[in-house]
Amino acid sequence: MPQTPTSADIKPAATILLLRDHPTFEVLMVKRHHQIDFASGALVFPGGKSHAGDHDPNWEIHTVGWEAYDANQRGLRIAAIREVFEEAGILLARRRDGQPMSGEACPMAVRKAVDAGTTRFIDVVSRLDAYLDLDALTVFARWITPPLTPKRFDTWFYAVTAPAEQLAACDGRETVDAEWIAPSEALRLAAAGERKVIFPTRMNLQLLAEAKGAQDAVARAAARKLVTVQPQIEQRSSGRVLVLPPDAGYGAVAEPLENVM
Repeated sequence: MPQTPTSADIKPAATILLLRDHPTFEVLMVKRHHQIDFASGALVFPGGKSHAGDHDPNWEIHTVGWEAYDANQRGLRIAAIREVFEEAGILLARRRDGQPMSGEACPMAVRKAVDAGTTRFIDVVSRLDAYLDLDALTVFARWITPPLTPKRFDTWFYAVTAPAEQLAACDGRETVDAEWIAPSEALRLAAAGERKVIFPTRMNLQLLAEAKGAQDAVARAAARKLVTVQPQIEQRSSGRVLVLPPDAGYGAVAEPLENVM
């Protein structure tokens, strides 16, 4: 019988909700490769596990906003920025003169080298004479995977307005498609069975869909009290359900367990 994962097995992770208002209010989502062992084939926000390099103290001279965050938040924000660089080819950084980066900063070969670990992300940023914009990220949510699967994550979701100068392109390895999509449309496609959207993603799309636009979504996130979401299993007359904290902002949620397995 497999062992139940312990708290020591919960891996820190970070995810980006990259938002724009033109041509309409949309969020960037990527489709996971079908051979990936977590959420394969699902439509997700760019993100992934935090790596040791994300916590390198040398990042201090390559970031904007370093002093505003503790060591944990610095590493998570750097991880989120690295993941959206690898998976979608967007670099949330600024040049020395304060201007945002252009799309030329994200060639596919460099993204793949960073993903493979043959090139350090900090070296890429240093060569560009750029500064990761930690202040651009606003905490949107925090979810800890319930003890239902062998892999568990403590995932921080960050909302950020997308830089207009850069285009998104999937990496072809972890992700096979990248698209801008209205949160309400992503929910419609999921409900119709046309797209696979895992439970935490669906819940955060619903929360995102309450906003009128990118700036409103970021403002709502900044004003919202952060309640860590640790779904609990309850036995109801209809069967086992996954229940979310009532004060986390998602309303009364009792999701049938078969929908999240």
